[in-house]
Amino acid sequence: MIQQRSYLWVTLSIILLTFVLNMLGPAFDLVNIALVYLLPVLISAVYGGKGASFYAAVLGVLAFDFFFVPPQLSFSVSDLRYVVSFGIFLFVASLTGGLAAKLKNQLHYSKQREAYTASLYALSKEMNAIADFQALLQHITLKVSHTVQSESVIYLPNERDELEPASYSMPVPAWAQSEAEMVIAKWVYQHGEHAGKGAGTLREASGRYIPLKIEEKIYGVLSVNLGSSAPSSDMLKLLEALGEIAASAIARVKLSEEAKLAHLTAESERLRTAILDSVSHELRTPLATVIGSATALIEGEGMFSPQDRMELLVTIRDGSLRMNRLVSNLLGMVQLESGMLRLRKRWCDVEDIIGVALKQVKDFQQHRKIRVQFLKQVPLILGDEVLLEQVLVNIISNAIKYSPDGSEINIMVNKEEDAVFFSVSDQGIGIEVSERERIFDKFYRADKSKHITGTGLGLAICKGIVELHGGTISAKPNGEKGLSIVISLPISDEDKIFFIHEEGEQAPV
Repeated sequence: MIQQRSYLWVTLSIILLTFVLNMLGPAFDLVNIALVYLLPVLISAVYGGKGASFYAAVLGVLAFDFFFVPPQLSFSVSDLRYVVSFGIFLFVASLTGGLAAKLKNQLHYSKQREAYTASLYALSKEMNAIADFQALLQHITLKVSHTVQSESVIYLPNERDELEPASYSMPVPAWAQSEAEMVIAKWVYQHGEHAGKGAGTLREASGRYIPLKIEEKIYGVLSVNLGSSAPSSDMLKLLEALGEIAASAIARVKLSEEAKLAHLTAESERLRTAILDSVSHELRTPLATVIGSATALIEGEGMFSPQDRMELLVTIRDGSLRMNRLVSNLLGMVQLESGMLRLRKRWCDVEDIIGVALKQVKDFQQHRKIRVQFLKQVPLILGDEVLLEQVLVNIISNAIKYSPDGSEINIMVNKEEDAVFFSVSDQGIGIEVSERERIFDKFYRADKSKHITGTGLGLAICKGIVELHGGTISAKPNGEKGLSIVISLPISDEDKIFFIHEEGEQAPV
């Protein structure tokens, strides 16, 4: 249709030009008229191609001969020199028309190359921003299909290293799953060479099969359905470039996943080693104490006074409680890590939670003084009472462990806006500013505390439980000496109607 319009335009332009030249005939000699007839030739070469330009040249010669060369209104020529002129005109017209058409083709080729380059750049840029493997495969097939205007599919090996379609440019094209196409794709995957239409191998196939290969590693096969048409050399180069970009993107994501897996494996191994070291050390000390005290009671039944026997029994009890806390922390961390920990929420009395926690730490607080103060009216809170008690036990235990005997530990409870705040402040060794966030990480031990036994799990468990309740936990210095652990638990409007403590109430322990 476009070609027909080009010939129609040439015909009309020659007719119009002839009419105008006839009107202005006396003002032009024959040489100028012949040059004017070159204009439709050049224009038609640019917009209509070589065929249209040659048609314009022939039609221009005929019009020039019939209307302007004597004898006029006749195709006969009285002077043979005009025949030579006609030949030169046709030669010049064909030459200029051919050059114009060639320039047009080169322009079209340049634009096509520019479009291909832009498409490759866009594809490469977009692929670098995709981290999910399945999303990357889908993006590759869609982009390739859009670029070459044809169906595409990516074949990848499964767990058994058997090749199978992994992503399509459209819902499961039939040709991609045919037995013949699968055989070709497997051959390309095994040999790492191009095959299919336009290649040296299996060129009768309807698709072009490109190995997704980086160095000696083959990740899969990209297949494009080219139908019955023979692909141009530029199309083959484009497909090869698309295959290289796709292979690079797939290799990048694969290597990234392998790096993450290696990191997780290394981290798991580090955690396993840390757990074994901490648990073996933490269990060995109280276990040795329990075994030693029990052995002494059994073998020296008549050697100990009632007071000595009571001290040995207290030692056994303290060692058992220490091991029980360790096992509870390990189980709590496992539940947090696996997502199995579930809150059993009910209305909780803050005073009861603190009271239970203080009873659990009373046996090893020695001569430390623990003071509890409620700064404002505090409502009942909705939470898991057992887990909140575990949080306070861990924090108070740490305060006892890292502060000198005879020092004071302050527990303050306050209500501000929509939250209840607990703070446990000691007069112990404190921590550096850079470690205030890290002490809530699993197995982290502050430099100042490494000479004291511990697993580094207590505060990590506290953080997990508090965050399950929608709260926060943080550490800050307690004046010039010691540390304060602050917990914030949210309260709802319903909680505010249940106030149980008067402002300023204190309870020394």
